[in-house]
Formats: sequence, C-alpha cells, structure tokens
Amino acid sequence: MNEYKRIFVIVLDSLGIGAMPDSPAFGDEGVDTLGHILEKMGTLDIPNLKKLGLLNLHTAGRMSGVENPMGRYMRLGEASNGKDTMTGHWEMMGIKTEKPFQTFTDTGFPAELIAELEKRCGKKVIGNKSASGTEIIEELGEEEINTGAMIVYTSADSVLQICGNEETFDLDNLYRCCEIAREITMKDEWRVGRVIARPYVGKRKGEFKRTSNRHDYALKPTGPTALNALKDAGVDVIGVGKINDIFCGEGITQTYHSDSSVHGMEQTIEACKKDFHGLCFVNLVDFDALWGHRRNVKGYGEEIEKFDKNLGILLEELGQDDLLILTADHGNDPTYSGTDHTREYVPFIAYSKKMEGGGPLENEDTFAVIGASIAENFGISMPEGCIGSSVLHKLV
Repeated sequence: MNEYKRIFVIVLDSLGIGAMPDSPAFGDEGVDTLGHILEKMGTLDIPNLKKLGLLNLHTAGRMSGVENPMGRYMRLGEASNGKDTMTGHWEMMGIKTEKPFQTFTDTGFPAELIAELEKRCGKKVIGNKSASGTEIIEELGEEEINTGAMIVYTSADSVLQICGNEETFDLDNLYRCCEIAREITMKDEWRVGRVIARPYVGKRKGEFKRTSNRHDYALKPTGPTALNALKDAGVDVIGVGKINDIFCGEGITQTYHSDSSVHGMEQTIEACKKDFHGLCFVNLVDFDALWGHRRNVKGYGEEIEKFDKNLGILLEELGQDDLLILTADHGNDPTYSGTDHTREYVPFIAYSKKMEGGGPLENEDTFAVIGASIAENFGISMPEGCIGSSVLHKLV
C-alpha cells in the first residue's frame, strides 16, 4: 500500500506487439505493429525505450535488447471483445466490454439515422461514407461552405465524425450538432463508441487545414472504474490528451488537452515537476491517428523516435517515489491492409528509480492489471464488477 506517491501511465495509442490467438476472428491474421515497423525501418533511434526493455520484450529488424534492462516488462492480452480506443482504455481501468461498438465502414450510416440528424440539426448531410478526414474535407469542404451543409463521415473505427468550417459553421454550432448525434447514436443498433467534432479552417481546396479544436463525445463507461475509486478517495487523477474524452470526465480531477503527442509528453513532463498525489494518465494519439490509420510506416517510426526523446527527459524528472508504466490500447499495424485497428497484444513496461533491477514478468491476459495495481498502490478497493488483479508486488 502506498508504495508510490505518483504513478504515470502513458498509452502509446495503437503500439501493438503482435497478434493475439483470436486475431484472425477480427480479420487480423499475422499483424504486428511494432515488429513490422522495425522490419521495414531496420533501426530506430530509441535509446530510452531500449534501456527500459522494449526490445527485450519484442524485437525485429536489425535491433536487439540490452543485457540489463532497467524496466520490468510483459505482454498484456485484451479480455474485451474489441480492438478500439475506448474498449482498451476502459479495460485498463477494470471494465470488460462484451458487446462491441457498431461500425458503418462499408455502408455508411442508415438513412433513418441521417434523416433524424438532418431534422434536429437543421442542416443537410453530405458525405456519409468511410473516409480519411483530410481527404473528405478536400472533397466536400467547398460544398459545405457554399451550401451550409455538414460533412458526416465514419472510418474503420466505431465513430461518427462531423466536419465543420470554423468560419462558416461556427464551433458552438458544430459542437451542438455533435451533441445531437451523440444522443441519436445511443440506440443499440446505431451505438458508436464516439462522435467526433472535426473543425477546420480555409476557404478552398488546397487551403483546408484541421484545427486543434477537435472534441470527442464518447459513451460514458458502463460502470465505475479505478478512476472513480481514486477520485472518490481523494486521490489526484490527471488526464492528458484524450483521457478525459474517453472516460467522459468520469473519475478525472484535472485534464489537459494536447495538440499533438509531442505536446502531450511536454505536458506530462510539466505535471511531473508539480507536487501531486495520485495518477497521471496520458494518451498519445498521433501514433494511431496520423500514422497507423494512414498506413505510414516511416511516420509511425519517426513518431516513436520523437516520443523517446521526451521519454528521456521524463525519466530524469521522475522522483524516487514515482512509478512509470508504458502501454498501448490496441494495435494499428501500418503494414496491414485497410485502415482499421488491429487485434494485438500490448506492451507493459514499468520503471521506478527504486526498483532493484528490471527483467521479464509473466504475461497477463487482461489490460486490467494496470488499474488494479494502481488501486492497490493507493490502498483503494476496485469497484464492484471490475476485472483485473494487481501486479504491484512485482513492481517494487
């Protein structure tokens, strides 16, 4: 109990480390996000991840592990039925999702949903297909501006996204329409994990650019999580990046919006310099959003290198009573077909300056060991119905 004053959990969004046994059932045979990046890139400049033991846990290409890794590491399997951001993060904090969220990748949204959305928002819908966000703005941005319509689209994820030009749509109106869409998609047959506002600026093709005023409207967790237990016990719960959106603010005491993954790490480093007692929970989305979905191996690899530089700074800032955990929420193999997430194991790498050496741990079959370990550290019971057992005794 209270082995650590502060715990930092950093989610490298989509950095999977190989296919799970049930991956073929999800259409993901032979996937391996990190392994295939290393194979394609050959080497990465990641000295800090390397010394923590990432390449002892999972390696490929021309890289290898170190003789005496500083961190303790293992693979985590996903117990939930899914491979998306919310499912992964919720499971980390104790929720097992049995019913996957709806996707509309192949068909677009049903006519009945679109009709209700148009009626309640007072705008005609254009788009209604699976698309890249930047590409659909280029295709339909001028039409939206000229006609007052709104661009609605989806992706390989369980999402409904609405684009709005900040100058002609107005941010408040865009957010209002997204709130309506969130209410409409609470029906089981239309239940998507997130509704996302995607604002942009510019007047014509070639000039359009998305802004940092994105806002996610996620479903509330289906029950209380480790975060609720921590907050209720008076423990600090700081969310960086998408964490507040993913949990709809449930169990969060302070939140920081990040403009990028680099910015998110800078915010984490600043948080580390401050005095708090509890959890700093960080999501770094660019690995997934900018590179995984776009199947850009080089961009993904370079993003890992950028992370590693700030990781080095964070390692220096960590106090003697701090614990760092690095993990992921699913895979998104940039060498695989399509644009979807991939069903994979994720890394678990833990480090503290007071650990007596690193090395391998026995693999676990759920991400929920993270929340359970955090709860035990602060002497708090997990809420009823949560899954996961603590591995804190292995991290001291």
